Amino acid sequence: MAPYRCWAEISTRQIVDNFNAVRRVTGAGVETMPVVKADAYHHGAVETSRALVAAGARWLAVSNVEEGAELRDAGIDARILVMAGVLSQEWDEVAGRSLTPVLQSLEDIETAEQLALRGGRRLRYHLKVDTGLGRLGTRAEPERILAAVAQAPHAELEGLMTHLASAADFAGAQSVEQLSLFDALVQRLAEGGLAPRYLHAASSSAIAYGRRGGWKNMVRPGLSLYGYVSPSSGEPPERLLSVEPALTWKAAVLEVKDVPAGATVGYNALFRASRPMRVAVLAAGYADGYPHQLGNRSRVIIQGRYAALLGAVSMDLLTVDATQCPRLKPGDAVTLLGAEGEARVDAAELARGAGTIPYTVLCGIAARVKKVYV
Repeated sequence: MAPYRCWAEISTRQIVDNFNAVRRVTGAGVETMPVVKADAYHHGAVETSRALVAAGARWLAVSNVEEGAELRDAGIDARILVMAGVLSQEWDEVAGRSLTPVLQSLEDIETAEQLALRGGRRLRYHLKVDTGLGRLGTRAEPERILAAVAQAPHAELEGLMTHLASAADFAGAQSVEQLSLFDALVQRLAEGGLAPRYLHAASSSAIAYGRRGGWKNMVRPGLSLYGYVSPSSGEPPERLLSVEPALTWKAAVLEVKDVPAGATVGYNALFRASRPMRVAVLAAGYADGYPHQLGNRSRVIIQGRYAALLGAVSMDLLTVDATQCPRLKPGDAVTLLGAEGEARVDAAELARGAGTIPYTVLCGIAARVKKVYV
C-alpha cells in the first residue's frame, strides 16, 4: 500500500556515490564543493548535506543566506559558500553564521571590509567575475580589483570564480573564450601579488565532459550529484562522469474504472478513448510539480509496465491507461519518476516532453510531496 498520496524516495547513498564519482574524475588535487541550493534540487538540503559531509565534503554551496542559515541551524559545520548575492540586511547574518559570501562587485568588497571591522575578525570571501554569462559578477579591470582588495585588509579574498554559460556546447567557442579571460585575469592578479587560494569555474557539465581548463583546484557539481548530466551539442569528447538518479517519485492510485470506447478523459476532453479502457486516477498533479505541458504526452510505470498519461494534467490528479494492469487497485503505488525492472522514466524524459530541462523537473517538485529517505 502507498504510504502517502504523493511522495519522493531519495537515496542519500546514491548521492554520495555520485559525489565520489565526481571526485574520482577530477582527482585528489581538486576540491569538490557540492551544490545543495534549492533544497538540494528537492532532494532535501539538510539530509543531503549531512550525508555529503559524512562522506568527506568540506564545502557546500547554496544560493542565498537563508539556505546557509538552514544548514547551520541543522548543525552542519562545513564551509558554506553563498553564491547568488547578499542583501544589505543580511550581512550581519553572514558573519554570525560563519558563511562565506561570493562578492559580485568591488563595492561588495568595501562592505565586507566594514563588516570585518565591526566584527573584529577577518572575513573570507570569494569574488565572482563575469567572463561572459552576463549575470552576477564584476567586470572590473585587474588593476581596479587589486586596488579594491588592497583597500580591504580585514577581508580576505579566498577564492576567485566564474560561471560558464555553455559548458556542454562543443559547437561554439564561448567556454574557451570565458576560460581564456579568466586565466588572463588570474595571471594579472598574480603579477600584482594577489593569488587566491581557490579558483573555480566548473559545474557538472564541465566536469562530465572533461573541460579540465575549468576545473582549477575546486569544482561545483550540482545536477550530477542528483544523477543527471545535461546533453551536449557539437562534437564533445568522451563523457568522463557516470552517475545515477537518486530520486524516485511515486503517487497513490485513488480509483480504477472501466470506460467505454468514445469516453472522454480530463479537462477539455483532451483525450477520447478509441476502445474500451481501464483508467487509473493518481494522486499527483501540477500542484505537486508534475509539468502541466505533459498532458497526453507522458507515461508512468505501473507494476513494471509503461502506462500512458491520458488527458490533461490536473492540479491534483493524473489519469493513466491501466488496461494492461488488471490487478491494479486503489492504494497501490505508481512510479512517476524512477525505475521498475527494465522500465525507466527519468527527469530528462519528462523535461523533453515538457519542453524544458531536468533542473526544472527536479526543482519543480512541490513541498507538499513528502520526502522519504531510503
